[in-house]
Amino acid sequence: MAIPWLMALKVIPWGDVIEHAPTVLKAARKLLDRQPSQPNGQGGTPAAITPLSAVPSLGEIKNALIAAQGQIDSQAQTQRELTETLAELAEQNARLVSAVEVLRLRTRVLVWGGAAVLLWLTVLNW
Repeated sequence: MAIPWLMALKVIPWGDVIEHAPTVLKAARKLLDRQPSQPNGQGGTPAAITPLSAVPSLGEIKNALIAAQGQIDSQAQTQRELTETLAELAEQNARLVSAVEVLRLRTRVLVWGGAAVLLWLTVLNW
């Protein structure tokens, strides 16, 4: 069961992951910082000209505006949640990369230590 995980870990280009982790974290933080400053519901395309007979009543326009504002608020909330999730994932990725670096260093130390012990045992048996 551990063999596929080891093969998957060997396939991942850890050097690239480690190299790009700070960039991903900075971009996620920038996106999170920029998110609340965007105006809610502004912008868009100009209204199309409609014939006089197809002009809706004031009540219909008000209901449509209330529904549209509700959708905009819902989408803005979803966007904020997605941005926060992205920032959290970027931070987790950065912590994961740090942990992998520590494990790589420990593995090197363990291999060199094992080689030294093996050499020491070989010298004692001569």
